[in-house]
Formats: sequence, C-alpha cells, structure tokens
Amino acid sequence: MNMTSSGKPPVALIAGPTASGKSALALALAEAANGTVINADSAQVYKDLRVVSARPSQADEARAPHRLYGTRDGAFACSAADWAAEAKAEIAAAHGAGRLPILAGGTGLYLRTLIEGIAPVPDIDPAIRAAVRALPVAEAHAALTREDPAAAARLRPSDTSRIARALEVVRSTGRPLADWQKEKVGGIGGRVALRPIILLPPRAWLYARCDTRFEEIFSDEGIEEVLSLLARGLSPAAPVMRAIGVPEIAAFLAGSLTRPEALAAGQAATRQYAKRQYTWLRHQPPADWPRFESALDSPSIEAELVAALSRS
Repeated sequence: MNMTSSGKPPVALIAGPTASGKSALALALAEAANGTVINADSAQVYKDLRVVSARPSQADEARAPHRLYGTRDGAFACSAADWAAEAKAEIAAAHGAGRLPILAGGTGLYLRTLIEGIAPVPDIDPAIRAAVRALPVAEAHAALTREDPAAAARLRPSDTSRIARALEVVRSTGRPLADWQKEKVGGIGGRVALRPIILLPPRAWLYARCDTRFEEIFSDEGIEEVLSLLARGLSPAAPVMRAIGVPEIAAFLAGSLTRPEALAAGQAATRQYAKRQYTWLRHQPPADWPRFESALDSPSIEAELVAALSRS
C-alpha cells in the first residue's frame, strides 16, 4: 500500500444494502490489493451471530485478514462511537502493516460517525438520564416540544430512543442536540484518501438474494445459534436480540409461528431492511461517491470494480 498523490493514506469503502455483494467484493479487493477487510455492519460485530448475520465464512476469513467480525459479546451493545474508535485502530494497524484498509458494510450511522466524526456532547447527568428514560414517550415528546421544539418537530412522536436522547441532552447541557451536532469531531474524512463505492443493484435482484439469504440463515446452524442466544437470557431490547432473524426464529422455537410463517417473516424483514439501507445509501452519502447500479453477478464486473478501487 502506497500513499496517494494527495499524500494521504488510502481507505477503500464498499457500502451497500444487505445481500448486495459487499463481502465478496471486499474479499476480492483484499486479495488483489493486499488489503484488510474491516466490518462496518452492526449485526456482524457480535460473536453470537455468525450464521444469523451472514458473516463471512471461516474459509473466506482465511483468504485475507478480516477485522471487527464477531468481536463483541452480545451482552454489550456496540454503539456507533464504539465501532468508530475500533475501526480507527484497525485502519491505523492496516496502514502500519502496509495494507489497504477496506471498510465493508451497510450501517450508515457507523460509516457517518467514522468519516464525519461525532458531536462532542458532554456526559449526561445520571439523574437527568434516569428521569428522562422513566417518562412515557408521549410525556417525553410533550416535554421536548417545550424545551427543544425543533427536535420535537423533526422526530416521530413514537421514536422513544431519539426523543429521550434529545431531551436528556437539552436538559443536561442547556443546548439542543442539533447545536452539538454542528461541532462534530474525530472524523477521519479529512485525513485519508477515501475510495468509496456504493452498491445499488436492481431491487428485484437484491430482494431475490435477500429471500435466498434468509433461507440459508434458517438452517439447523442458524436455529442452534438462536437457541444458544436465547439461553443466555439477555434483555429483549439488546441489539443482538433484535437482529433480523433472531425474533423470527425465536418465534418459531416458541411455537407462535410455524416454520413457513417464520421464514416468510424473516424474508420480509430482510427485504424491508435492505429497502431502508438502499434509500439511505442512495440519498445520504456525498453525491460524488460512485453509485454502482448493476447486479454484481459476474467475475468480469467484480474485476472491473476491484480495478477501480485499487487505483490510487
């Protein structure tokens, strides 16, 4: 890996909705460009979810270094700030080893936090946090309407977590969250030569792959993975317990859904998630990030993208 003409170290970024072919493309690039693949998917960080999150196989991981896959115990939620700090360390380690860091994932909040930085909101007063989190969402939204009307107008009245966050910030700091967010710090965007590509394949092709993927997840191995996770007795609100596939397979195991019903529910949830990612990735990243809108379904197309991402 060499410095680019800008004098900044390169970082490749392959973003796309679930089942769009990110992992395969990242692996091909890693093999071609002496790269290290760094996970940017919020479900694939959890060690409890190899099958259910469709993490790269052990065979694929043996072909090139893979980092931040299955590194977090499901009992401990991984925030965007947590992941960004770990990703920065892995990017630095890859650069130090003369390798190309390759970010691969579709979690927009993770990528935005890493590249743009995070608002430097001070620690929230624990008493204020406890009081806010104890409020019913309707009361919290009414309070937010009085104390930060712009945030209240922006948020859905049912959005419990974001309403609570905005209310605790304005009460604890005396400033609206939007003010803090104007002062983002710690992003790497200005320090690296980013080589991004966003995969936005035809929706029919993508949704068919989503359906096939969930069929693969709903295997004996996937069922066993969910059984092991349920045996841990974690909070149902934990991110690992809400990952697509876990509620659907858990409902099948509990007998509240038949296998065909659970399969259909998981496929629908996967397609809906892919749709949300697709919309975010089409509109939110910078306009100059290339959008690749063909199906990634042939070696020649993969080779073309690898060549484009390998160029300094």
